[in-house]
Amino acid sequence: MRARKKFLTTYTAVQNKNVTGDMGNKMNRKGKVYLVGAGPGDIGLLTLRAKDLLEQCDVLIYDNLVNERIVHTLTPAHCEKIYVGKSGASHTMEQDDINRLIAEKAVAGNMVVRLKGGDPYIFGRGGEEAVHLAERNITFEVVSGISSAYAVPTCAGIPVTNRGYSSSVAFITGHEDPAKLESDIRWDKIATGVQTLVFLMGVKNLPFIIDNLVKHGLDPSTPAAVIENGCQPIQRTVAGTLADISEKVTRDEIRPPSIIVVGRVVSLRETINWYETRPLFGKTILVTRSRDQASELSAKLAELGANVIETPVIKIMPVDDRSSIHECIRRIDSYDWILFTSTNGVSHFFSYLHGLGFDSRKLSPCRICAIGSATGSRLASFGIKPDLVPRKFVSREITRTLTDLNQVRGRSFLLPRADIAPKDLSEALILGGAKRVDDIAVYRTVEEDTRCMPELNDMLRGGKFDMVTFTSSSTVRNFEKLIRGAGVGRRDNIRCAAIGPVTAETAKELGYAVEVSAEEHTIDGLVAAILDYYKPSRLTIHHD
Repeated sequence: MRARKKFLTTYTAVQNKNVTGDMGNKMNRKGKVYLVGAGPGDIGLLTLRAKDLLEQCDVLIYDNLVNERIVHTLTPAHCEKIYVGKSGASHTMEQDDINRLIAEKAVAGNMVVRLKGGDPYIFGRGGEEAVHLAERNITFEVVSGISSAYAVPTCAGIPVTNRGYSSSVAFITGHEDPAKLESDIRWDKIATGVQTLVFLMGVKNLPFIIDNLVKHGLDPSTPAAVIENGCQPIQRTVAGTLADISEKVTRDEIRPPSIIVVGRVVSLRETINWYETRPLFGKTILVTRSRDQASELSAKLAELGANVIETPVIKIMPVDDRSSIHECIRRIDSYDWILFTSTNGVSHFFSYLHGLGFDSRKLSPCRICAIGSATGSRLASFGIKPDLVPRKFVSREITRTLTDLNQVRGRSFLLPRADIAPKDLSEALILGGAKRVDDIAVYRTVEEDTRCMPELNDMLRGGKFDMVTFTSSSTVRNFEKLIRGAGVGRRDNIRCAAIGPVTAETAKELGYAVEVSAEEHTIDGLVAAILDYYKPSRLTIHHD
């Protein structure tokens, strides 16, 4: 069962004066409630309307099965987040209390998003909440979500309808109101009258469901499947028949949240199981980039099926003292070359350039070198086409390339970089005969505060991940601090993927097992190297 952090009325103080002003005027405006479906789990299956509302809301009231990435990445800083999830017999808040809470927040003048897993109205109590609001004349809107009833079977390779197999489908609760004296489900009708049956929240009642279906005429050889944590990279599926599925579920320890599918369509899973056959499916990979930069790598790994845990160990900040870089920008025409070694360096440099009232034309007297294709692309976004992009992104190769072009001796260089960037590049240029090298910090790399992620320490101590990615030496060093703080002893059994040789060397010095080092020192190169490592043939060779 997935661990779920309970966020009880956590409120982030607002720094922005305009937002503060808006909050102060809440009592002067009428609140509104949006009953929103969050979809089946995958953040990519959230609707555009839901995303738009989440980015504006004052209060978010959310359930147990809502993806936490949605909660923490899409809501504004001033949003009050209130967790009201229910899991089995454990209820953070009873339904009547949730109803009152939603209404109170709206009456106070807030824009309230009530976020529910799947669709608000499909076994989600959204209808009860809507009635409560309507009876109190509180304005509300319902935003449908993709329901797990059909999305989860899809991710298990099971279409709920398919010509030749099923022309009808029924969505049935597997967990009826315990206060009922008898079941409302017409077992005699659904057992033989509907070709595909989908039971939500029913894994604990699986034997009862099977008994009733067989008792009312469904053949015990009918295909059946149970899908745990559907539409997520930790999804697990067991398939069989009504005769043996209960035994298989017990054997594999399938737990809620799970969905049961019964019908001939289950047999199609053997042919069209696309989700669980992706190359990185079942692999848990830690991404240690900063929060602002993790999304690209995370998205590429997730697309390949990996369970990505964003573990930001660094934070990118502007420098406090900008006088040096300001002076360099003002006399930019004194440099022959500007060497940009990262996208962060580009972004911060141009931020300072624009802050001084200049634009890209200020760089026209200089030649531009971009270390890496990503850095080149970032420069292109500012209208700059690099004069040089070395084939290899290491200091010796850069210096050698410039030397071969007769562009080192007697030349002046500006290197806008991180405060902790190694000096080997500037030293190599000086040794090569450069007239002047100004190695200037344009951004700081600081340690990220991970104290608010206690579940991460449990994961690290338990070794519940397959690989950790490092995109710079600073991510290695700060991850080492995190590991030390979690009380992890050994390093040599932690598989690492490094973006390049410098990063790999830092990891090795600290005792990590660097299994992957990208030949192309880019995010795409790192992903390709991880893919190659996890090829079935490669793994066989590795373990021999």
